[in-house]
Amino acid sequence: MTDDSPNTALAHRPPARPRMGMAQGSAPWLLPALGAAAAAGLASRGSRARALAAAPVVALAAGMTWFFRDPERGPATGRVLSSADGVVQSIDPQPDGRTRVAVFMNPLNVHVNRAPLAGVITGVEHRPGGFRPAFDKDSERNERVIWTLETEIGEITVVQIAGAMVRRIVPYLAAGQKVEQGERIGLIRFGSRVDIHLPPGVTPAVEVGQKVRAGETRLDAD
Repeated sequence: MTDDSPNTALAHRPPARPRMGMAQGSAPWLLPALGAAAAAGLASRGSRARALAAAPVVALAAGMTWFFRDPERGPATGRVLSSADGVVQSIDPQPDGRTRVAVFMNPLNVHVNRAPLAGVITGVEHRPGGFRPAFDKDSERNERVIWTLETEIGEITVVQIAGAMVRRIVPYLAAGQKVEQGERIGLIRFGSRVDIHLPPGVTPAVEVGQKVRAGETRLDAD
């Protein structure tokens, strides 16, 4: 994970992104796939057999492009917004009084994660671990990045959990930076889960099985 970690000395924000772009951190996977598809397409010209052989390569590149899409989101209203696209997998009270809302992301979801509300990033901690499927109960011991944000309603924790596939989490920001609500904080490559720990006294407004969208779906009740 260290090759994709932000430079904490510089702590620069990523540049402004287009309305529908590709996720920061996608180039090592996306560019080779697109290059292979272009080469396969050129080689297949004039031959039906070669065109059929090139089809899986082109399909893979198209799938990678879809996976790494990074659409603009918002503006949204709500005190706490979802950090991830996907389906609410569980809502669990924690011993410290907080409530964990776990969102499972399948490979078709947008995998760029966002800040649930504005604040200051007080911690970005990488914890090594296993690589069980994100929907498996044993994923509690998976590789993860833990974000701690100090906000107007108290401390909020966002946990990016790697899945069984590529096993790479790419942080976009660093400890000490300010973050706006809905701002991109990082990318998880290929199948994963994101947990949002709501402070004590904050009641979830979502339910298990509900679809949510990063930077748009409100997680807390009034």
